[in-house]
Amino acid sequence: MSSFQNLRDMRAKYRESHEAFTENQLVSRDDPFMQFKAWFDEAKCTKEIIEPTAVCLATASKNGVPSARMVLMKGYGPEGFQFFTHYSSRKGRELEENSKAALLFYWDILHKQIRIEGEVSKLPFDEAEKYFKSRPVPSQIGSAASNQSCVIPNRDHLLDKARELEKRYEEVGEVDRPPLWGGYLFVPNLFEFWQGQSDRLHDRICFERCETGWKCYRLAP
Repeated sequence: MSSFQNLRDMRAKYRESHEAFTENQLVSRDDPFMQFKAWFDEAKCTKEIIEPTAVCLATASKNGVPSARMVLMKGYGPEGFQFFTHYSSRKGRELEENSKAALLFYWDILHKQIRIEGEVSKLPFDEAEKYFKSRPVPSQIGSAASNQSCVIPNRDHLLDKARELEKRYEEVGEVDRPPLWGGYLFVPNLFEFWQGQSDRLHDRICFERCETGWKCYRLAP
């Protein structure tokens, strides 16, 4: 007998056929960022979505070993998407070895997801400094106290470092940005806008970068 727990009867209801996402609903057939903005604004205005900026970032080592984690998008525009982290973290090390990455926004209450493929480069240090100083002090201390992705003996080790930084902040009035903490710009070359349908004929409309701009097409679910 199989040891797998049977989950095959768990089935969520998505959108109905009359709610399909069709090409005539696109904000633009030439600019995927305009469609991204439309869906992201919808997510921002949906009260059930606590963290609309949460996005899964997938990276891979130079040997092709993948890893994925949730990060927070901190800006977007025609140039791409911004996020911040430690360069010494696993994702930072992998992006140093292999600049190709992927993003996935998923808003389950809307039955929508946006899958994005592209390449990542570091933001200028002044951008990192500007954003670091704009963060709440506890967040600054948390980032400075953590050598992200490094093995530590226990949680008390982390709390002790944070208390040291809190004391320094009380003395000098600022928290120094860690030298290896900074930002990235994710530059897309492919967008896929997915909307779930109850009959599983899901909508998948893609934008792929080409020499003349962006080409738009639909994929079978």
